[in-house]
Amino acid sequence: MTVPDAGKRQGAGLAFAYVTTLFFAWGFVTSLIDPLIAAVKRVFDLSLAEAMLTASAWFIAYGLASLPAAWVLSRFGYSRSIILALSTMVVGCLIVPVATIVDIYGLVLLALFVIASGVTLLQVAANPLSASLGAPKTAHLRLTFSQAFNSLGATLGPVIGSTVLLTGGVFAADAVINASTRGESLRSIDFAFLAVGAFFAIVAIFIWTARKQIDNAVQAQPSVGVVSPFSAFKSRWAVFGALAIFFYVGAEVTIGTLLIPFISSGEGLGVAAHEAGHMVGWYYWGAAMVGRFVGSALLTRVRAPILLTVCTVTAAALALVVTQSQGSTAAYAALAIGFFNSIMFPTIFTLTLERSSAKPSATSGLLIFGIIGGAVLPPIAGRVADNLGAITPAFFVPLAGYLVLICFAVACARTKAKADVAATVAH
Repeated sequence: MTVPDAGKRQGAGLAFAYVTTLFFAWGFVTSLIDPLIAAVKRVFDLSLAEAMLTASAWFIAYGLASLPAAWVLSRFGYSRSIILALSTMVVGCLIVPVATIVDIYGLVLLALFVIASGVTLLQVAANPLSASLGAPKTAHLRLTFSQAFNSLGATLGPVIGSTVLLTGGVFAADAVINASTRGESLRSIDFAFLAVGAFFAIVAIFIWTARKQIDNAVQAQPSVGVVSPFSAFKSRWAVFGALAIFFYVGAEVTIGTLLIPFISSGEGLGVAAHEAGHMVGWYYWGAAMVGRFVGSALLTRVRAPILLTVCTVTAAALALVVTQSQGSTAAYAALAIGFFNSIMFPTIFTLTLERSSAKPSATSGLLIFGIIGGAVLPPIAGRVADNLGAITPAFFVPLAGYLVLICFAVACARTKAKADVAATVAH
């Protein structure tokens, strides 16, 4: 009797390890958007608001693809959905060289949209899968731990991306923007996304070989059949959680996309663009990675809603500091927000799953739909910065998002999860 149990635990552990590699993959490619914004702004001679459309193209995909992705997950299961997602991401990466060869910024946006559509399906599948591969009481810890590897990818993305995208060509010292320097920078963009596409292809092969372990690990879970992605709208908690995800991702992405132009400007530290990119990678996304490992440990001792409340209040306070200061104080306050962002996404996700009356696949789809906030808030912040001629006032946009998150955290602290309510009724 104990041998099968041990086998199930081992299978779940292997499946969890496989799934955690996916978190790294999409964290890496998503964080490439930060240096890519600085690159396309210079190469295509764009305003900050126009360059922010790079983030919009990426995160609009979440709004359009998330609900269909929930249907795909309920129809095809975890492993096949994950492989389909990775294949879509490879196709998107192959569109990038086409876009740079014909020198059309709009095609770059299309490529990002395709890649992000694959990432959307990947998130719809991987987030609930990670949370479900083990005991329900440790779901917060597992998802936060997986998100820590997402942050590892997000840390390396800007560091490597800045080195590739923001050096040489139009970013070389005393460079003149002409056909030669633009061509060099465009080829750098090609190289970055072709390399990422090759990485996704390798991960897809890896998941294909592990599909039996993944399917066997979730085989014991009851099947709910094909679920309508719109059923989640019937749950107030699913809608509230999606709203929280909207403002969290919007705030996080807004800060991430503003940081390179901010730190490299006179309002910040006035360093070179690639140096600012390295700082964003190591200090903003790196702090998020450290915070998720620390958060995984804290969540074994502190109730998730309480920890979420502390982090949202602190992030709001730091954003307020940025709006009221300049120089190193503002720069390091903005970078420090990454640490307190760390546990927000996985905690909001699992707190919502625990309280939603809709099926997990439908709830997950609606929550991933909320990531469209990353398409809405950055252009607003970019327009604020363009209109006022300064970047620091743009941080009022993520500040507003954190205020909404404080409300969500407090509401969760005052409301029991479905399992807790059931246990209370049973007793």
